[in-house]
Amino acid sequence: MTWWRNAVLYQVYVRSFADSNDDGVGDLPGLISRLDHLAWLGVDAIWCTPITASPDRDFGYDVSDYLAVQPIFGTLDDVRDLVAEAGRRGIRVLLDLVPNHTSDRHPWFRDPSRRSWYVWSDRPNNWVSGFGGSAWEYHPGVGRWYLHNFLKEQPDLDWWNEEVRAEFDRILRFWLDLGVAGFRVDVADGMVKDRWLRDNPPASPEDEWTPRPRGQRFVFNRYRPETHEVLRRWRRIADAYRPPRVLLGEVMVREPEEWAAYYGHGDELHLVTNFRFQFASFEPVSLSEVVEASLAALGDAPWAVPLWHGSNHDFSRFPTRWCHGDDRLVRLALTMLLTLPGACILYQGDEIGMEDVPVPPERRRDPVGRDPERTPMHWSGAVNAGFTGGEPWLPLGDHRSRNVADQRRDPGSLLHLTRGLIRLKKRLRGPYERQPGGSGCWRYRRGSTTVELDFEAPAARIAEA
Repeated sequence: MTWWRNAVLYQVYVRSFADSNDDGVGDLPGLISRLDHLAWLGVDAIWCTPITASPDRDFGYDVSDYLAVQPIFGTLDDVRDLVAEAGRRGIRVLLDLVPNHTSDRHPWFRDPSRRSWYVWSDRPNNWVSGFGGSAWEYHPGVGRWYLHNFLKEQPDLDWWNEEVRAEFDRILRFWLDLGVAGFRVDVADGMVKDRWLRDNPPASPEDEWTPRPRGQRFVFNRYRPETHEVLRRWRRIADAYRPPRVLLGEVMVREPEEWAAYYGHGDELHLVTNFRFQFASFEPVSLSEVVEASLAALGDAPWAVPLWHGSNHDFSRFPTRWCHGDDRLVRLALTMLLTLPGACILYQGDEIGMEDVPVPPERRRDPVGRDPERTPMHWSGAVNAGFTGGEPWLPLGDHRSRNVADQRRDPGSLLHLTRGLIRLKKRLRGPYERQPGGSGCWRYRRGSTTVELDFEAPAARIAEA
């Protein structure tokens, strides 16, 4: 059985996880120093947000060198050490791959011989950036407009260009040869753009289901069918390794059938993010409808592994967004995430109920306001939460009321609940079966185990026959 079929993946926002040299920024040696916590928790793999070289306009998602490590995080030898040390603890390492765009400081973008590696136009169309405003920027040195579906410092690559595809084959193999277990692919649904750069249609109310309305339906600058060709190509590379490596794709689509399409016929992504689930209202009807529609869209194919998550580095943490800081609801959410069939992603701090942190204007770092969910990990109630001996790059939350050290000592804590649920997840067998439940309850079976989630008098009950 493939290891990711029932896996718990733990997302590490490296900049905010653990700082080894007291410069206020998390790094790879710091991550290595905290692997024992992840081993004790019982996770199967970690997904590291980008560690490649970057000017950090989008904190690593604007890559300036795909084969080099950002110096503030460490070196290639630190990556090797991370893979080795994690492996000794039975933990695999996935890296973030950013193929849709580079930094405008990447040598490719500045090289006239590689100008065709990017998307250019003599006349901008109506496409808007996911971060607001036009998706086109005029380049006076070239005399044309280049596409940026995110920041203007992030020019989009042209995935119709075979040289771009071949270069990324080389990039994938470089990291896979180094020993990583696979990749989380950023914007996995958006690499290939419409060849004719046609205008997008206006959005309908159904199109505006994400927390960031855009005013138009992304038809021609995202979700192109040719993207599946790239994913199939990468799947062949991943499957050629022994053991096979995993591809986890960031895909942001509304309909379950569209989501399931990124698994292909077992020849594209192994795991696909389910943002319709993450953005669902925290009540039994909405959540169960998304789960059941997702499972129906996948069917019973042996390669179709659903993926569930409540938090990540781009959107509000679930203890805030779903649970409003109520530990009873956090327990309910953790139980749901870790008993549904398939794989689960926990974002660092989910296991202790970390919430979003208000960040004052003078401390804000992210250009589109995602700082509250990116603040440093709470390791203890000590000064700077045990994260750093220096000044943290972002402010801390209430680390004295929620931290790993205190919850580790309390067997009734959220941390111990999470650890117990991960152990239970490893034992769960059988498909999801909906069971009759009362008002405000969601009840389902997995084999001989029944899970009841009571949303009205918040409580989770698990019965093992």
